[in-house]
Amino acid sequence: MDQLYSFLENEGVDRALLEGVKAFRDKHPTEGENQNRVPQPEYYYYGKKTWELALAAILAGKNLLLAGPKATGKNVLSENLGALFGRPVWNVSFHINTDAAYLVGTDTYDGNRVSFRPGPIWLCAEKGGFGILDEINMAKNEALAVLHAALDFRRSLDVPGYEKIDLRPETRFIATMNYGYAGTRDLNEALTSRFAVLDMPIISEENLQKLISRRYPTISVKIRDQLVKLYAELQRKAESAEISDAALDLRGLLDAIALMEQGLSSGDALDMCIVNKSFDSYERGLIRDVICARIPADLTRNVVFSQ
Repeated sequence: MDQLYSFLENEGVDRALLEGVKAFRDKHPTEGENQNRVPQPEYYYYGKKTWELALAAILAGKNLLLAGPKATGKNVLSENLGALFGRPVWNVSFHINTDAAYLVGTDTYDGNRVSFRPGPIWLCAEKGGFGILDEINMAKNEALAVLHAALDFRRSLDVPGYEKIDLRPETRFIATMNYGYAGTRDLNEALTSRFAVLDMPIISEENLQKLISRRYPTISVKIRDQLVKLYAELQRKAESAEISDAALDLRGLLDAIALMEQGLSSGDALDMCIVNKSFDSYERGLIRDVICARIPADLTRNVVFSQ
């Protein structure tokens, strides 16, 4: 937490909000077995304004919906928030077959008797955790209806046959949703109204430079800047429908740098992590042309990284 807190101070995040985080952590310490659920993030989210909006919502006791296209850092920010507030995190990856029993809990037979096995939403309520509801618009609305009482002013869960449980005051839910993924649907108004909604921006070139430099401090500044411009160009071509957004993969760009660090040539690394994520041969050719205009395919580790 200390490193993340210092990072946010250096980014100029509002000091009153950061002091609020400290007060929250002092009031709601995480102890015992739950400590291993507090995230230890590999990446930090860059974006001062977005951080301030998210922190204000969490400190005000609101649940947060991070909405936006791919590669905007929704999962990174979610994990960062759990780490900063020092809360145990339960991740729920939604899909079309997610049901209420999975979310809240269900009966299970342990060989001797039938007992209640709590689900991630129940555990968040009981332990005062942060529940990260990933791709919430993948699930059916009838499955999500079980969340209504947990997300609004009632802040409770009531499972038929078992006692009602009230959410601990430090419990929060952070949902993410992408636009336009196959299998997604619009959230109903009843559910959306229970969140503060944050429209996630595309990462700026300046912040992408910071992200790459922090993760790979020995990378050549010239190569780093060309990779940043490459990503921006792929973004522009995806927005103009010249290529699909398959190549617009920030995680893939960072993975490609990792492969270069392991000794792969720049061409092989970028093929594996960006180009080959399109399964259309014509589009792969277009993407490779964009890359070659910026990054020669034969760059070695000694060129990409300083010794």
